Parts: sequence; structure tokens; C-alpha cells
Amino acid sequence: MGEALLSGLLRSGGRTAEEITVTARREERARELAGKYGVSATLDNAEAVKWADVVVLMAKPQDMDVLLEQIRDAVEPRHLVVSFAAGIRTSFVEQHLPEGTFVVRVMSNVPVMVDEAMSVITPGKLADDSHLAVAEELLSYVGKVIRLKETHLDAVTATSGSGPAYFFLLAEAMIEACILLGLSRDVATDLIIQTMLGSAKMLRDTGKHPVELREMVTSPGGTTIAAIKHLEEAGVRAAFLNAIEAAKERSEELARGADDEND
Repeated sequence: MGEALLSGLLRSGGRTAEEITVTARREERARELAGKYGVSATLDNAEAVKWADVVVLMAKPQDMDVLLEQIRDAVEPRHLVVSFAAGIRTSFVEQHLPEGTFVVRVMSNVPVMVDEAMSVITPGKLADDSHLAVAEELLSYVGKVIRLKETHLDAVTATSGSGPAYFFLLAEAMIEACILLGLSRDVATDLIIQTMLGSAKMLRDTGKHPVELREMVTSPGGTTIAAIKHLEEAGVRAAFLNAIEAAKERSEELARGADDEND
């Protein structure tokens, strides 16, 4: 996610290489990023924070407390801290940094790699519209951005955050079905990818409800309604509802776990 954001910012002209410093855990990774993108790279998180005005935190939830401890003494009132850590609330970040730190939390997803991310931002206790605008501007170079209250971010994590995996699973199943019906894997892959791409663009560009678009394809007594009948009988709709609810509950567990560790 971090490299994808870096690549998108540079590719779009949103930032120049001279305006970005990245950090890495390993020397070879730092050299790789510096060579590939022309940015400054360091193994010292605190050093990078001192150089920057906007600090973007890209770390696994279980690593956030260590990262925040490393940068705590380098964070100043001028800094805006933007956290991408899944399940980590703004209050957790604020409690690990100097009092008065401005924090914005982001929930994005992997289509950031192709500049089609869906990112949701939410402010911490002290962050205001000006801080949200900075995060919004950064993320707008790699996709769409909306603002929501933090109470909604577990639901966002379960839907748009995890959502690409659901689509990839569906694509995998449809490709396998094509192969079962006698098509080659290459042909099956082309058929399904373009079908999903075209369908997504129809959803976005027509403004029609998914039910309306589905009914456009579903003729009485035809092939599509026969397939949908089987999907409904198999409980596919209920399975999606249950799966997304389970993902939301897991996001809440991660947040509670971080809070408990902080206590």
C-alpha cells in the first residue's frame, strides 16, 4: 500500500521525488525504493519525521505501538499524522504521540495500485477541515476519497477495504466455471475480467440501482434467471451478508485489542 501510494503520487505529478522521504526496515529495501523512484530513503523513522510536514504511517496493526514510540520525540505541533493502519483508532495514535498532535485516519484498499482506490478519511480529536483537506488531496491522486465519522470505519473496512478480495474470489469462481464448460484459461480470464470491468463501469456511470441493471440482463424464462435461481437457493446473498458482518466484527476486535494493549 505504501509503495502504491508513493508510485501514484509521483506518476500523477501530485508530488515530486524531492518532496518525499520513505523509510524501510531493511537496507536493501530502502535502496530499492530510492533507486526505483528517486526519493530519499532511510531506516530511521524519527529522522524522516523531522524532515517532513505530513507523516504517513503504513504499518501492520501489531507494529503500530513500536512505530509510534520510535517517532514520538520527533513529532512536533507542525506535523499532520496520517495513519493507514487497519483497526487502529485515532485515539490510539494520539495517546502514543505528544499531546495536541493532529491525526487523520485512512481506510483505503488495494486498487490504489491502479489509481482506483476507494479511500475513507476521518479526523482525530483535534484535526479539522484543513487537515482532512491535506489527506484528501494526497489520496485523490490514487482514487476516490470520502469523509466519514470514525464510528463507520469498521464497516468500511469490511466492505470497501476487504471488498476487492470478494470480487477476486468471484472472478476466480467464474473463470473456473468457464474452464469447466470447455473454454481455455486464457479465454476464460479475458471474458470474466472484461465482463466485471464493464459491469463496474455501468454501475458507476449510469447511476442506476444494481437491481435495475440486473433486470436489464434477466429475461423471463432465460438463462440468467436460471442461474440466479440457483445462486439464491444456495444462499449466496445471505453468505455475503454474513461474511461482511464477520469482517466488521474482526475489525472491531482488532481495535479493541489495540485499546486493551494501550491500557
